[in-house]
Amino acid sequence: MTIRSILHEMKSRSSRVVQDGSAVAAVDEASDGLSQSCWAHMPQELLREVLVRIEASESEWPPRKSVVACAGVCRSWRVLTKEIVKTPEVSGKLTFPISVKQPGPRDFLMQCFIRRNRSNQSYSLYLGLTNALTDDGKFLLAARKCRRPTCTDYIISLHADDMTKGSCSYVGKLRSNFLGTKFTVFDAQPPHAGARMTKSRSTRLVNLKQVSPKVPAGNYPVVHISYELNVLGNRGPRRMQCVMDTVPASAIEPGGVTPTPTEIFLSNIDFFPSLPFFRTKSNSSDSLQSGPVITQKDGALVLRNKAPRWHEQLQCWCLNFHGRVTVASVKNFQLVASPENGAAGPQHEKIILQFGKVGKDLFTMDYRYPISAFQAFAICLSSFDTKIACKI
Repeated sequence: MTIRSILHEMKSRSSRVVQDGSAVAAVDEASDGLSQSCWAHMPQELLREVLVRIEASESEWPPRKSVVACAGVCRSWRVLTKEIVKTPEVSGKLTFPISVKQPGPRDFLMQCFIRRNRSNQSYSLYLGLTNALTDDGKFLLAARKCRRPTCTDYIISLHADDMTKGSCSYVGKLRSNFLGTKFTVFDAQPPHAGARMTKSRSTRLVNLKQVSPKVPAGNYPVVHISYELNVLGNRGPRRMQCVMDTVPASAIEPGGVTPTPTEIFLSNIDFFPSLPFFRTKSNSSDSLQSGPVITQKDGALVLRNKAPRWHEQLQCWCLNFHGRVTVASVKNFQLVASPENGAAGPQHEKIILQFGKVGKDLFTMDYRYPISAFQAFAICLSSFDTKIACKI
């Protein structure tokens, strides 16, 4: 049997597993049934070689969905696939939903783009599949703007058609203050072991119960964003600062590391029919992270926007986006690490996140280690929000 025929059967089996069982229990039963099939009893050496070849050959989307299908066959395939597929930091690839919560690649910027829908005040994040901005992209995350009397919330979800906090596809939110000058990014699940949850009326329980007794769903602050006040109306670009609560300042140093979650805990998997394998029986907090927990001594990483230069001929402020931004906008920015303590080094000149306009409702978003797609998307959403006391 060829690799292509194996892939075809894997996709059909993975699809049938989800279609036949709408509840988690039904999926588990179907998965257990598959575990008794011939696929589950393949020699481990042969299975590993097959999965390694599939992972190497299907390196780009949409063909990469074959890797996802393999992980949905049965438990033994799932364990091996998760072992073979590396994190975005190492592989430079986004494969599973958890990839949006993991730090990006170290050596290059992960190129994404955001589409804005003005009619329903929603935003969709896509992974760019080519260098052109006209491709459809691979959908990653969606957000919906919710205005409140004293603040604004952006609900972030894994599903574009289900952006509510009570949904199992809810992954976090961005909340602003009344002036639109300070923002907090909340993760729905603890970014690392020992993370503290912010208590509020909006603390969420999925389907009226905890996802896991050891992993409570709620509001875990991961980023604090602030825009400099400009009450005098002086002309000039916005100035912003981002405190990455869960990323140590040492992460940008050579050999530096940052917490990396390894699981997304879901109470229902219907929203992502091609990924039945993210339901896990393990409740161990070890699956929440790999890497250090920030201590008061280490300090959190602080990002600041790179100062633009004034172009005399064009009579405007300019930044070099290397062709990724084509329309001048006050929303455009580049973030670099801020040398809070000590002299600036080469690592403080490296662009960690850049965001800019290329069309009426189209924006590019490029990010790299040590931040994730989720964190980068939330930071970019803050640029869309109305800022009463900032120059716009």
